Amino acid sequence: MWRIAKKVLLGFLAVLLVVVIVVAGLIIYEGTQGSARLEAITNTRVPNPNGPEIRAYVARPSTPGPHPAVIMIHEFFGLNDEIIGKAQALADEGYVVVAPDVFRGSTTQQIPRAIYQVVANSAEQVNTDVDSVMAWLAEQPDVQADRIGIMGFCFGGRTSLLYSLHNNQIASTVVLYGNPVTDAERLKALPGPVLGIFGEADQSIPLDNVRKFEVALNEAGVPNEITIYPGQPHAFVTSIAAIRQGGPQGEAWQQVLDFFKQTLQAQTSSSRAVTSIRADDTFGLDYLALLAFEHLRHGRIHAHD
Repeated sequence: MWRIAKKVLLGFLAVLLVVVIVVAGLIIYEGTQGSARLEAITNTRVPNPNGPEIRAYVARPSTPGPHPAVIMIHEFFGLNDEIIGKAQALADEGYVVVAPDVFRGSTTQQIPRAIYQVVANSAEQVNTDVDSVMAWLAEQPDVQADRIGIMGFCFGGRTSLLYSLHNNQIASTVVLYGNPVTDAERLKALPGPVLGIFGEADQSIPLDNVRKFEVALNEAGVPNEITIYPGQPHAFVTSIAAIRQGGPQGEAWQQVLDFFKQTLQAQTSSSRAVTSIRADDTFGLDYLALLAFEHLRHGRIHAHD
């Protein structure tokens, strides 16, 4: 009996070792591809005193400025064509849009590498890199420096919220299915209104947390608009082509456009304090595992053209 159990155990360990080797190899291989992918889709390098230059895609309106501006933060896959399409579409609405690579040269099509990218780039590092993007953007002659908003998807949604807590010059914040902060005392530091868009069927972000987020924003006195889209999963706002077909993602995108029109066209100065990154601001492995499951469950694997 022991011999059989031993063989089963050794077989399981052998399979596990193979899986670990394959996953590690995939992570390493994807890491070698990221730089070339980013070079193909970005058009700007932002100076960064805190580290390497930040590759970014910058989209501008066709009309003369100055214009309000938006920093658009990507998902945990990294900067890719879907984000660039949405950045260009937002620029067509009259905003200068910067979509930076906040993973310092890494972007992927695979979930193991996506998880690695989040773990390998701390919230503090991301905030200081976005500081450089913000400073560069504020210096552009076609930008209204006091009317800069931030938005993000998934990883980028939470990152946008954390950055707004870090920088009290952000005029407004859009969180698309990003894991929220539910501490009302912390949220008092938010310098402007918040739009939150979530999916009812998103199993990586409990609806109870979304409701706590809304309650905490109200307690903190932060103007907000929190919407839960019925039946929608995580990452339901996909490409700009799909958005233009209408449905829930078209409605969500229109909600973003309406929100920025209201908040970036009539932005007022803020005197709120800023907050520091905390230990619980990191993306825990339990949350990343749920996030991976959500993407696999709904086939949300991004391809690079």
